[in-house]
Amino acid sequence: MPLLMIPVQEAYRIITANRTNWGTETIPLPLASRRILAEPITADRDFPPFDRVTMDGIAIALEAPITEGLFRMEATQYAGEAPKLITSRGSAIEVMTGAVLPSNTNTVIRYEDVTFSEYGNKRFAALNASVNPQQNVHHQGSDRQTGEVLLQPGIRLGSSEIGILASVGKAEVLVEKKPRIAIISTGDELVDIQVTPLPYQIRKSSGYQLAAALQEMGFASELFHLPDHPESLENKLGDLLQNFEILILTGGVSAGKKDFVPATLEKLGVQKQFHKVAQRPGKPVWFGVKSGKNAVFALPGNPVSTFACFLKYVRPYLLRETLTPMKAVLSERVVFKPELTYFLTVAASFNEEGRLIANPLKGSGSGDFANLLECTGFLELPADRSEFEAGEVFSYLSFRS
Repeated sequence: MPLLMIPVQEAYRIITANRTNWGTETIPLPLASRRILAEPITADRDFPPFDRVTMDGIAIALEAPITEGLFRMEATQYAGEAPKLITSRGSAIEVMTGAVLPSNTNTVIRYEDVTFSEYGNKRFAALNASVNPQQNVHHQGSDRQTGEVLLQPGIRLGSSEIGILASVGKAEVLVEKKPRIAIISTGDELVDIQVTPLPYQIRKSSGYQLAAALQEMGFASELFHLPDHPESLENKLGDLLQNFEILILTGGVSAGKKDFVPATLEKLGVQKQFHKVAQRPGKPVWFGVKSGKNAVFALPGNPVSTFACFLKYVRPYLLRETLTPMKAVLSERVVFKPELTYFLTVAASFNEEGRLIANPLKGSGSGDFANLLECTGFLELPADRSEFEAGEVFSYLSFRS
């Protein structure tokens, strides 16, 4: 393996070690989905805040299990009402799911377990099943208690977390600021998508793909195109470093005569952390940082390479992902002889046993953009082997739901 290349695991470690915090801001709760929490959230009251009825039925005071009994109905306890009281022995209160348990009761009997009858203007319930004390009661503080930490800073807020925030009265929440992101396509062969390309030109596409992927993650971005010219690159990249915290470049990063991106970035004060990773596709990937403010990802221009590098390095950097990677089962034998980590394009789906099966796609290499239409992600095959057997399990980078 050439010494200039570093392993995929080392590249990932360097990137995650260089994560930057861009400050915090307070936003309304309805806008907090997919944002990163920047404050601890504690329970402002017990969960649940009162002894809660979990079944429609009748509430009684019970000390020991019983199998028979007749109870006179005194009142009805609805959800949202202050707790009522039983005033006489042998009485009960009808209760509804979600209501507070009447103050001097401790047990709820389901409607299904009693038979109602009326005598004059009085209503009675006869027990027709065995009953145990405390049944069908969700006790105060049994889930969480006042002051207990519910959410830690650094988590990404989803629907469950938003519900918890609402339950503790957080109309506004402190979150990490989102970085401003610029996506920069480089290359004289690229033309705008509304232009009919000449036979030797192609339309700009990778930038739009990356912008869509970022949008799915909850990040906005702006698109730019720069020619393969050192002065233009230096001037424009200098401006972009002033106005954006994250730069994602595609193209101009390999060893061609017009691959000016790495040298230009270093000239602008971006400190190279690595250039070239022992992987395929995506070997020429470059990563650097500047003054604790900017992170720059310079990705190879071929579309499959671009997207593999984005999923492996850029996405976890932005999402602060530290979870165990998803796994998938290789469906057929694969041979890959170079001593490189191989990001194999696959179409993955669950079989009848619920296992995620990854089916390799043949494709035409890292420039086969159309191959991504069938592709659901990349199976990460390690560099220390050349033969991979059907049935083996490997890490899987997914980009489809």
